[in-house]
Amino acid sequence: MRPMSIGALSDLAGVKIPTIRYYEQIGLLAQAVRTESNRRTYGADDVDRLRFIRHARELGFDVDAIRQLLDLASDPNRPCDQADKIARRHLADIDAKIARLSALKHEVARMIDNCAHGSIGQCRVIEVLADHGLCGCDRH
Repeated sequence: MRPMSIGALSDLAGVKIPTIRYYEQIGLLAQAVRTESNRRTYGADDVDRLRFIRHARELGFDVDAIRQLLDLASDPNRPCDQADKIARRHLADIDAKIARLSALKHEVARMIDNCAHGSIGQCRVIEVLADHGLCGCDRH
């Protein structure tokens, strides 16, 4: 594959140009080779790496985890226990977010169910939002 522009890389990897520049800036993607006219050029490895990063971001991995996973991916003979630990930690974070969202859903549903559907003066939604202590929940 011959060198490609940042626009071509963007199209092939499905990542916007400003995001590519950002990933270069924070070191997830190597600084591009520059032409004599100072234009960035990329190769097939950059497409693969950027697709890896994009997929990891779609799955919700944070930048530090992606950096670690990329480092691990650079040595295919390494044991995968570190990658497994990173993924398990991420799964635990997802489970915690789901639990918080579930509690939030139940509280909002309860707030709606308890609404008198009358005037704002008797509205349970407004009342609960105005005084967090009334909701009976331990956290949001």
